[in-house]
Amino acid sequence: MTPNPINEWISLETRRQFFGNGARGLGVAALASLMGREAAGEVGGGALDGGHFPHRAKRVIWLFMAGAPSQLDTYDYKPTMAKWFNRDLPESVRKGQRLTTMTASQSRFPIAPSMFAFGQHGDCGKRVSELLPRTGSMADDLAFIHTVWTEAINHDPAITFIQTGNQIPGRPALGAWLSYGLGSLNRNLPDFVVLNCEPRGQALYSRLWSSGFLPLNHAGVAFRAQGDPVLFLSNPGGISLEARRLMLDRLKSMNRRIYEDVGDPEIHMRIAQYEMAFRMQASVPELADISGEPKHILDLYGPDVQKPGTFAANCLLARRMAERDVRFVQIFHRGWDHHGALPKNIRRQTREVDQPAWALVQDLKRRGMLDDTLVIWAGEFGRTIYSQGTLSKDNYGRDHHPKCYSIWMAGGGISGGVTHGETDEFSYNIARDPVHIRDLNATILHLMGIDHERFSVKHRGLDERLTGVQVKARVVQEVIS
Repeated sequence: MTPNPINEWISLETRRQFFGNGARGLGVAALASLMGREAAGEVGGGALDGGHFPHRAKRVIWLFMAGAPSQLDTYDYKPTMAKWFNRDLPESVRKGQRLTTMTASQSRFPIAPSMFAFGQHGDCGKRVSELLPRTGSMADDLAFIHTVWTEAINHDPAITFIQTGNQIPGRPALGAWLSYGLGSLNRNLPDFVVLNCEPRGQALYSRLWSSGFLPLNHAGVAFRAQGDPVLFLSNPGGISLEARRLMLDRLKSMNRRIYEDVGDPEIHMRIAQYEMAFRMQASVPELADISGEPKHILDLYGPDVQKPGTFAANCLLARRMAERDVRFVQIFHRGWDHHGALPKNIRRQTREVDQPAWALVQDLKRRGMLDDTLVIWAGEFGRTIYSQGTLSKDNYGRDHHPKCYSIWMAGGGISGGVTHGETDEFSYNIARDPVHIRDLNATILHLMGIDHERFSVKHRGLDERLTGVQVKARVVQEVIS
């Protein structure tokens, strides 16, 4: 049999070399461009070259209440429910909707009106629970959406869905999409940072801030409350900063030679990540050091602000990151899964978040940063009007409810003093203006200057979008100024 010269030639190289060499000219130019930007200290480099249209927000701070706050005890005022206390939820309201296994076997579904008073706030007259007085005081700066909904009824698929646009794990998180599409605003810190508060409630997984099928450098970087803010950032014992710099320079030279041999574009990313890590050695400790913050700012965020890992401390860090142009900061505050003893537990939760969330918005506003910083307060789904377990006048629990819940948004092109959407008197079904979580993500992308329908990535032969390709998502224009 006559040897095939093409096969013999390919056998001399790996598949990666074969395909990489075909684009070597382009790759060398890209590497030179990358290293030029590194040397010049430039930022940018997003796949969308700045976005599809002028942005309203340039950065996002997402305050995520993991475990699902009760909309009935926070923002969705339902005064007529008082007369329904301990009466069964009518089947005409429930309409055979899916229940979790935690309440599906209950013999009845007794209605539990909120035991908390709702005061009116601001020129808009918005009613907010007494549990959140400071949040209520800034009602004129906020847009409340009462009709967010999702198909997911359990925590893991629900939090995965709102974070990544899909209930199935493995997709890029919203922050990763923004980093990939818009590039970096700074060269000394990651584009996407995650701050986890003190452990409580459901576990959180790093896949919630993963880059999925996008390049690894767009994944969220989780900062720690104790020790080094980022693992492995400090030099090992006996290694000076100068020695580290020399090591990186030599490593960069080696990687560039490897690139010349194999043409693997991932080597570009590896070089950039090493350089980012080196710069973070100086920028992260300075970022995390709040000793220079004036007393009136510390007082603004409340008594927990100097306790690492608290929501207050993380809100102040988020503001400091926004000042340094971190593109996307996500704070996870856990412990909102109130199946029982809700009145006791929600008091603790709201006490921890009310003042710091208010302080963050006020701090950004005073610095002239709220106009281009989008702040979001949300969970993964809502809670039921009926009680899970025993009901009394001063104690009740609530099960998961995906069909409607409340969030708020501020800054970054959002119209303040707005309430969008309405639920029925039981806060069980949407009466008008539904907002799917895909719509919420489409709105966030829009405010960042991205058309969600034009922002896709090829993956395994398919076009992938944050908001999905087989369903229609819409931008909630009603909350945009």
